[in-house]
Amino acid sequence: MEFLRTPESCFDNLPDYPFAPQYLSVTDADGTELRIHYLDEGPRDASPILLMHGEPSWSYLYRKFVPDLVARGHRVIAPDLIGFGRSDKPAARSDYTYERHVAWMSAWLSALDLNDITLFCQDWGGLIGLRLVAAFPDRFARLVIANTGLPVGTGSSDGFNAWLAFSQNVPQFPVGFIVNGGTLRELTPEEIAAYDAPFPDESYKEGAREFPKLVPITPDHASVAENHAAWKVLERFDKPVLTAFSDQDAVTKGGERVFIDRVPGAKGQAHTIIAGGGHFLQEDAPEQLCALIDAFIRSSQGQES
Repeated sequence: MEFLRTPESCFDNLPDYPFAPQYLSVTDADGTELRIHYLDEGPRDASPILLMHGEPSWSYLYRKFVPDLVARGHRVIAPDLIGFGRSDKPAARSDYTYERHVAWMSAWLSALDLNDITLFCQDWGGLIGLRLVAAFPDRFARLVIANTGLPVGTGSSDGFNAWLAFSQNVPQFPVGFIVNGGTLRELTPEEIAAYDAPFPDESYKEGAREFPKLVPITPDHASVAENHAAWKVLERFDKPVLTAFSDQDAVTKGGERVFIDRVPGAKGQAHTIIAGGGHFLQEDAPEQLCALIDAFIRSSQGQES
């Protein structure tokens, strides 16, 4: 497998992103070693909060979460999915599959040997992150699920269909512009440039281009069977599960219901709708979400929030 590695100089002087890069290599089934970048901040002996990003963002999305949650005493880990951020980027679109992404991140999670994890996941961070929960349920202590799903080929929203058409037909894939379009607040030019930073040219964007096509929205899509199997695990997951979807995301609005209805750990939780949040609610409501994550951890540990 051929892959690209974004030059480190592309990440110089990003606003509000002073974190030291961490790297771990995983081996693909074809023998290729791919390097995964992640942030790991806060006390090493604290239980980790795992922040999973989606498409076409990267761990920059969590730049305001990291210092906030660390200040509250948590260890915070935020990886870049392969194809995004500082992680390696396979050069051919055909190298990107849903199952490969799950395998890569499963190897990463196992290598770090993380346990007692609080997962916060959004967009593809949920499609992959929830598969990690299904593969390693004993490693996870609780879940916070936001603006995502675990689709099994039963259709899609008009918002997703519009996004799919745009992503496959736009001549140049404008990553920063896309993230800005998915927020209610206007990102600064410097923030938009930071989302563009991992992709010096179009050749680095094959994963970002391919991701929308990989969402299993029809019965003929790959990974439908694997997601059905993951749902069987989630339907037995009785540790605390909280949903925090936003009110103004055309792609996922209403998607919290399936988790509330089907996952035992979601019963009786204080599910929240983030008012004034777009698809990338991490940009629109970071302080609210960090307070929610911290309070959920403390309350589900039997402590005062």
